[in-house]
Amino acid sequence: MQRKQRGFTLIELMIVVAIVGILAAIALPAFKDYTAKAKMSEVLLAASKCRTAVTEIYQSATVAPTADSWGCGENDTVSRYVSGLNTDANGVVTLTAQGFGDATIDGKTIRLIPSDASGAAMTTPGSLGNPVARWRCQSGTSNGVPVRVLPAECR
Repeated sequence: MQRKQRGFTLIELMIVVAIVGILAAIALPAFKDYTAKAKMSEVLLAASKCRTAVTEIYQSATVAPTADSWGCGENDTVSRYVSGLNTDANGVVTLTAQGFGDATIDGKTIRLIPSDASGAAMTTPGSLGNPVARWRCQSGTSNGVPVRVLPAECR
């Protein structure tokens, strides 16, 4: 009378463990970047109030505000992932990231630059009365957020 084999052999189990290990080694860094991109989207969302304020001022104001006086909550901690939000005299919004748990991101900045239809940065007072056609992201500075975690709209 022959006995049927039941269960898995040790070799089969070792192969399964090796495959799971390889998949985890690939998936974990990709998941880490995915979560950082999601957090960075929240950082950019924190600037929406400033983008609206700067756009309205460019279209309707006759006198340009000074740095950090565009009326959008500058110098406030505006989000769990934003430690600072500043504007310059031309309405460029600078956001400082925090809370990522990654030294390559925490304390780094991303700049949102108001641009005209040709893509040129808008300046005050010369561009007052003109609409802001788009916002450009800039992160390539020495203190900028790494490109790998920027949302698609900023690459």
